[in-house]
Amino acid sequence: MTSTAAPPTPRLGYRWTICALLFAVTTINYMDRQVLSILAPTLQLELHWSESQYAAVVYSFTFVYAFGFLIAGWWLDRVGVRRGFATAVVVWSLAAIGHAFARTTAAFAAARALLGLGESANFPGAIKSVGQWFPKEERALATGIFNAGTNTGAILTPLIVPLIALNWGWRWAFVVTGSLGFLWLFLWLALYRSPSHEAPTPSPEPRVPWLRLLTVRQTWAIVAGKFLADPVWWFYLYWLPKFLDRTYGVKLAQVALPLITVYVIADVGSIGGGWLSSSLIKRGWTVNRARKTAMLLMALAIVPTALAPRVGSLWGAVLIISLAAAAHQGWSANVYTLASDMFPPSAVASVSGIGGFAGAMGGVLFQLLTGLILDATGGNYASIFAVCGFAYVTAWTIIHLLAPRLEPVEVR
Repeated sequence: MTSTAAPPTPRLGYRWTICALLFAVTTINYMDRQVLSILAPTLQLELHWSESQYAAVVYSFTFVYAFGFLIAGWWLDRVGVRRGFATAVVVWSLAAIGHAFARTTAAFAAARALLGLGESANFPGAIKSVGQWFPKEERALATGIFNAGTNTGAILTPLIVPLIALNWGWRWAFVVTGSLGFLWLFLWLALYRSPSHEAPTPSPEPRVPWLRLLTVRQTWAIVAGKFLADPVWWFYLYWLPKFLDRTYGVKLAQVALPLITVYVIADVGSIGGGWLSSSLIKRGWTVNRARKTAMLLMALAIVPTALAPRVGSLWGAVLIISLAAAAHQGWSANVYTLASDMFPPSAVASVSGIGGFAGAMGGVLFQLLTGLILDATGGNYASIFAVCGFAYVTAWTIIHLLAPRLEPVEVR
């Protein structure tokens, strides 16, 4: 049986420096992808997009992002995270800036596709880095911290983008946010080294053939956790500004406060969900019991989301969605660690990539259905939020059936 323990890491401060870099790049990653949703009402008016056309632009990102996960996970397990991250950030930053030069729906879709290809390396790379640098009892907390960058990016974007767009035009919003990746790249190349530079490592882990990973049920447990839950987060990210605009008349100049409220509370959930399972493990709980307990609590907290369109008040809906977003991030902080809990280090990025592919493909399907449902119902979100409310309980049940003890995978 192959060990899934991280190598010894005597330099405590350095591994948290790595965590800070991962948090920063995840923040930039989400800023670059969320600019479109903030500007969606403006772009729909200027470019005359229907709901289905907007959905097509959105899922062009998600579709390529999904397949990019498969490539990125395999690639990062072979070239390492230092080189892999650097290449990915260059690709997605150039793609983000490229939106400013788009004039047609097809051009926007092409820019989104290239953005998805580059950004697909972020989470497999970050999860692999955490698995290399952090012991098992700290991984969920470290993951929760870097994953909080998703919310921080979602907080900063509605603050920065409307300001830029209203003063200099929407094209400059893509240029400014897209340029941030190059600033991070300088710090990454200057600071990051592989664990072998910092501490002695055990003998190299055997390479795990990628297709063999598909034959073990632990992989499919992670696939279920991502396929059913990730589309809900994609929905919040790309459709929430439009939901608030259509349902409550929240326009570009007023969208910042509701979105900031959602994602500030989500930040608490990301770090809190990771802290919860890490704390339980330190108290003597098994990894299986700690992770599953934290995930079940998050899944149950999301159920009230089904009521969001029926609340009748803006801030009632915002608070329900905020709780769901926080619980999603707590859920994700634990699902991300399942790969390093059950798989050897040499396979963590690949397994994370497979899970990311499943989550993104679920997002593609959900976005297609969302556009079709909204066009068919005249903008009624009730059925969509109902699916969001019960997806996580279903996912938790499947994970428990497929990996009842989170036992490590045996690699021949």
